[in-house]
Amino acid sequence: MSQLRLNLLTGRWVTVVPARAQRNTDFAPRAQQVEAAPDSDCPFCPGSGRPDVPLYETHNAQGDWTMRVVANRYPAFEGDDSLAVRNLGPVHVMAEASGTHEVFVFSPDHTMRLDMFSDEKIKELMIALKSRFLAHADTPNIRYTQAIVNHGREAGASLSHPHGQLLGLPFVPGEILEEERAFERFKGGCIVCTTVEAESHSERFVLDNEHVAVVCPFWSSSPYELLLMPKAHHQHITDASDDALTAMGLAIRDALAHLVRALGDIAFNLVFHTAPSHHEGMYHWHVHLWPKLTTAAGFERGTGVMINIVPPEDAAQQLRHTAVKA
Repeated sequence: MSQLRLNLLTGRWVTVVPARAQRNTDFAPRAQQVEAAPDSDCPFCPGSGRPDVPLYETHNAQGDWTMRVVANRYPAFEGDDSLAVRNLGPVHVMAEASGTHEVFVFSPDHTMRLDMFSDEKIKELMIALKSRFLAHADTPNIRYTQAIVNHGREAGASLSHPHGQLLGLPFVPGEILEEERAFERFKGGCIVCTTVEAESHSERFVLDNEHVAVVCPFWSSSPYELLLMPKAHHQHITDASDDALTAMGLAIRDALAHLVRALGDIAFNLVFHTAPSHHEGMYHWHVHLWPKLTTAAGFERGTGVMINIVPPEDAAQQLRHTAVKA
């Protein structure tokens, strides 16, 4: 069973998951990596023989699956118990890491990337994502759902088949608590709504559509960082209409396409931030996209102060230029 251990210096939980050290990986280090044809060695490819029971699945006219959600075989969070904190000593505070950990396989095609998806495939993905968020919100011991995509070894991916993860947590993580406090402190209304308005014609603007604006934020902490913001104010991702959700998916796809044209098939982290399930205060759901081009070193780890070597204005200009060339 995984454990949550409280870092008393920061007030944040650490998850200790020994089982995840046993995972297989189909990635070699970049220097040794050879592009191999997908086969039955990939657990997410059709015909792999992996007997997963889908939690969610869509099919084409031939009855083959096109998208599926399955339980993670090496879960960081598992179980139906509510968070029960125990003191094991003067500085030893722990709890069982209950909750759920799911793998969202976007496509049966081993080589398909998100930036290659059709409009219809994007819509299918976002409707599936909303369905899982709703299922988690109806689960008593889940207080927050984190949806992520790790692409590339440098970004933490252990399998190359296109997939994401959905983690239902028994607590609200510190990053979200800090964002909630920031929304409450901000005197100009909503931070995201104000940012959408302020950056709509700025030098940090990258792209937009009817429902979503994409910028390299003024406070970018790493090169080519992107912030994707719904133009309509909703606290929870599940509050958004299907059209607005699809528009966010299209914005993610198009932003990734800009990055690929500018920088190649780079590693990245894609993270959805939404208000906790039963939160009623000020919040505005949004998406972060962090290309993995640099490494956080001792200064960043020691201080929490990130060093960004590419000004967001320069990054946005380059990304806009790729759209002109395309």
